Amino acid sequence: MKFETIKKVILAAIMLPFVFMLIEGVVVIRTSLTQYRNLEKDRQFADVLARGGSIAATEILSEIGATRHYLAHPSSKTAMDMQRSRATLDDERRAFYASLPSRDVLDEELVDELSTLGLAYSRIIAARSAVDQGRYAGSDPGSIYWYAALKQLAVVDALSPLINDPVLLEKSNQLMGIMLTYYGERLITGIGTRYLDRGPSARFPVELFVQGKVMIGEGMDHMVFHSEKSIERDIVGYLGRSSQVKANAITDAILAGSRPTRAVRDVWAAAQNERMSFLQQKMIEAARDIHDTGENFSTRSHLHLTRIVALCAGLLILATLVMVLAARGLRLIDRLTLDREALVAELRNAAQTDLLTGLYNRRGFEVAASALLTQAEHGSRWISVVLFDLDHFKRINDIYGHDAGDAVLRHVAGVARENFRSFDLLVRHGGEEFLALLPDSTPDDAAAVAERVRLAIEMAEIPLPSGELLKVTASFGCAGRANDGASRNFEDLVKRADLALYAAKASGRNCVVSGPVVPAPPQEERRKAASGGGFDARL
Repeated sequence: MKFETIKKVILAAIMLPFVFMLIEGVVVIRTSLTQYRNLEKDRQFADVLARGGSIAATEILSEIGATRHYLAHPSSKTAMDMQRSRATLDDERRAFYASLPSRDVLDEELVDELSTLGLAYSRIIAARSAVDQGRYAGSDPGSIYWYAALKQLAVVDALSPLINDPVLLEKSNQLMGIMLTYYGERLITGIGTRYLDRGPSARFPVELFVQGKVMIGEGMDHMVFHSEKSIERDIVGYLGRSSQVKANAITDAILAGSRPTRAVRDVWAAAQNERMSFLQQKMIEAARDIHDTGENFSTRSHLHLTRIVALCAGLLILATLVMVLAARGLRLIDRLTLDREALVAELRNAAQTDLLTGLYNRRGFEVAASALLTQAEHGSRWISVVLFDLDHFKRINDIYGHDAGDAVLRHVAGVARENFRSFDLLVRHGGEEFLALLPDSTPDDAAAVAERVRLAIEMAEIPLPSGELLKVTASFGCAGRANDGASRNFEDLVKRADLALYAAKASGRNCVVSGPVVPAPPQEERRKAASGGGFDARL
């Protein structure tokens, strides 16, 4: 398998599980974020419900009572109580509006109900001014407060469709049921009391009485009496008392046109007032329960937020680890690739290089020479070959051993590399024979370079493994051809150089011969050849 394919496989093995984990993490984060938003929204709605219920159950009724008491008994004390109840209602109103969610969360119905509620509170402000100016002497502004209370109830009822949590929705319906029941009972009590106080000739306000009964019925529909909630069990138990059952019977009799006696009327009024006090207390408890639910939502929303932050941090850490692992994997693959390329280059170099001398071997020389000759065909006018080998090298191996022979070959190769030109191509041609290809060189130029190399070899002192120093000589044969296209046969050039080398050997060794002509060796050289000269072992 190719390294690029391995890289892709490793990346896929690292990234695919991470991608799936990332997708799953994003889904979990989105779910937690949705739950967090719903909890935050329900927490706000719980706050709105609690404050709205408290206003309808307590603050509006407190101001009605304080205003009526002031109108009936004007004094500095009753005026102070009235002002205090006004301030409390205003504070609660501001807190109620401040707790409302942003407009984009509210639906159109709730926005309309809030606008109507704002107008109802404006009427309360106007009624306050009229009371302070004494324009309500002998009359009652209760209808204005009653209208505001009903609109407060309408806002609470309009919030229910926006609630997501089923528990909060049940408690909202519970609060709405208690409030409707309370205000229905209050309407019936007020209308019935005024009707009975006016005498037999008074006209019975059937419409208002029926409205009160309808509100009570709607309130009962909002409450689920088969529920196990303690507030609803208390209400069911309370309404089942004999005094309350008797009061319901008197209410039905009044609605039917009967006029009870004073004693029965007193019993009815006492039972109705007790019932309204009980329902008001239950409204306060229900509003407080909703407030506690909102606090619970706040705690849960913070837990979800913490979970979201933890998940994001976990995904970030996971992504960092995956990136680190991927980077390390890629670096490992790159390093393996580089090592492989280096190994391949080393093997290729070993296949083309003589391991003993570091020079080209024949295979490497053929590749390099082919490129050099191709270049010479387009530029150089001459190409020359120098072929040389060590004189009497077999004696060195026989006398000093093959280790000494290897040391001599390495040293001679180094001397030759230093003394041939940098662009000449040098190769170990076999055994103790070396070959050099000299581009752009005439046979005379090649002979001059060969002579320089010959002298360097002759002057060199070669250290042997035994510690001895040895001097050797070499014989050189040179051949060249003009680069005119007439003859491009490299093998023929090597053969002619080999003939020249043979001539150098025949001429007594340790000399340079150019061309295939073998001159007659001098008498002194023949004497050296006969005596076996060629290396000096006296060093």
